[in-house]
Amino acid sequence: MSTRMKGLWMVVIAATMWGLSGTVAQWVFQQKHILTEWLVFVRMIVSGFCLLAVATLRRIPLFHIWRERSSRLLLIFFSLVGMLGVQYTYFLSIAHGNAAAATLLQYLAPIYIVLYFFIRERKQPSISIWGALILAICGTFLLLTNGKMGAISISFSALFWGVISGLLLAFYTICSAKLLKKWDSLIIVGWAMVLGGIAMAPSVSTFFQPFVTFDIRTIISILFIVVCGTLLAFLLFIESIRHLSPTESSILSSVEPLSAIIASVLFLHVSFGFFQTIGSLLIIATVVLLGRQKMASPS
Repeated sequence: MSTRMKGLWMVVIAATMWGLSGTVAQWVFQQKHILTEWLVFVRMIVSGFCLLAVATLRRIPLFHIWRERSSRLLLIFFSLVGMLGVQYTYFLSIAHGNAAAATLLQYLAPIYIVLYFFIRERKQPSISIWGALILAICGTFLLLTNGKMGAISISFSALFWGVISGLLLAFYTICSAKLLKKWDSLIIVGWAMVLGGIAMAPSVSTFFQPFVTFDIRTIISILFIVVCGTLLAFLLFIESIRHLSPTESSILSSVEPLSAIIASVLFLHVSFGFFQTIGSLLIIATVVLLGRQKMASPS
């Protein structure tokens, strides 16, 4: 297998794991009544320390990032607002709605990023950008209403937290780009997850309580979210960038909402109408169109 093909498989598997972990999270929230705060805390603290352990094995210095004041302050801000914010609001959207809608609403982040840079640089968006924006608006409308004017198919809470999650993901992406210019991604994400988990700790009564009170299926589900849906997915995605461009990896990660939709319909019997399906495809097409726009640009 060529290195490029390995990269393709890595990013597809990573995106699939992300999508499936959202569906599994929906099950543990709605069927086992696990608190959102507890799952976010466990997911971040365990994955964060594991990523830092991987960085240590690769002989990447763990503490150099803390020696520079500017990097230290940016990392703390990124951890508490970006990393923790994205994780928490995404899971809140799932808890109040479903994984498919939450993932798609979060996937509007590229639109926010593009609009932010156009506003900051005071440039007129190109025709393709306007086209992507129209696709995103139409896709979101169909996703939320299933084509029926005045009818919203998900709760306001799910919609609110999903939109906030997308906005925070846009911030996460822009903020992390500054750190990635100087520091390894394992260090940035590892420390960000650890700091975010520590910040969430006061809202968690005990770490082990759900493992004592719930059955084996619940425990396996939580382990899947933490190990497969977070740790392995991130490592595979980072490794894919060694064989593909970051833009190609981002486009291929469109598999994530598709896997979330398919898993939600098949395993959780989430109702997904015809127009919602069309809306989902339009949102995914928006991500691909924006990705191709980046690939075509000289930067």
